[in-house]
Amino acid sequence: MDSIINIADLCKTYASGFQALKNVNLEIRQGEILALLGPNGAGKTTLINIVCGIVTPSHGTVTVAGHDIIRDYRATRSMIGLVPQELATDMFETVWNTVSFSRGLFGKSANHAFVAKVLKELSLFDRKNSRIRTLSGGMKRRVMIAKALAHEPQILFLDEPTAGVDVELRKDMWQTVRELRASGVTIILTTHYIHEAEEMADRIGVINHGELILVEEKSALMRKLGKKQLSLQLQHPIGDIPPALASYRLEKNGAGDELIYTYDTQAERTGITTLLKELTEAGIRFKDLQTRQSSLEDIFVNLVARPK
Repeated sequence: MDSIINIADLCKTYASGFQALKNVNLEIRQGEILALLGPNGAGKTTLINIVCGIVTPSHGTVTVAGHDIIRDYRATRSMIGLVPQELATDMFETVWNTVSFSRGLFGKSANHAFVAKVLKELSLFDRKNSRIRTLSGGMKRRVMIAKALAHEPQILFLDEPTAGVDVELRKDMWQTVRELRASGVTIILTTHYIHEAEEMADRIGVINHGELILVEEKSALMRKLGKKQLSLQLQHPIGDIPPALASYRLEKNGAGDELIYTYDTQAERTGITTLLKELTEAGIRFKDLQTRQSSLEDIFVNLVARPK
């Protein structure tokens, strides 16, 4: 798949001396959904703002469809739609005029049918004549998305798009995102709802302390870094775990009636068969067992918790 955004050796140091980005290298593929995850202050928004032309990089290059974001800024910005974290729009203007004006800002001719289509897809059409200030927080967030889509961009950045949005509206938004991706639009999103990234993204990028820790296919990431846990419900509580079982690094719950064994799904042997045999030999009986696959959230927490 061809890349549509190429980021090379990107750095950003603010006047205060704070280094927000450190030698970030990233290729974003055309038509994919890439989720950028990272704690607050990790550099996600700075990265997005540089690509969108809002923040000037200190070092490095960014190209969008072969166009340099600084030399060819008009071409690159016309291809990008941005939904920022903050609500930034004229609160006394109507929904229809706000979205239509955004389209005109990028030199697009008036297209009432397209604007109506965007508003309908975001369940805003019935409020097209309402002033922004009369809308709920979730509806205002939808207006921001409509503004970003008004000029028919090839790339859409969504910076925490569902923050403060109720569950029903969130589902509608993600359905719209899927349809955009199906039409060929490249989507880059940041989110604190990690399960959304797990459900929506093709690839996952993790940023921490201004550095891009990894970028992986979601499925490969889950296989490579995912762990499985075997939970054993014991017939009778135990005190200390027998020394003979120390190599399994078992965890015991507070009541002593459950043992947790964590194993690597990619290992040649899981060790489960041997563990069960040695438990029996140690006189420990269990009445039930179940397995649990680690989630993307588990993987993310472990990655950002690693010492620098």
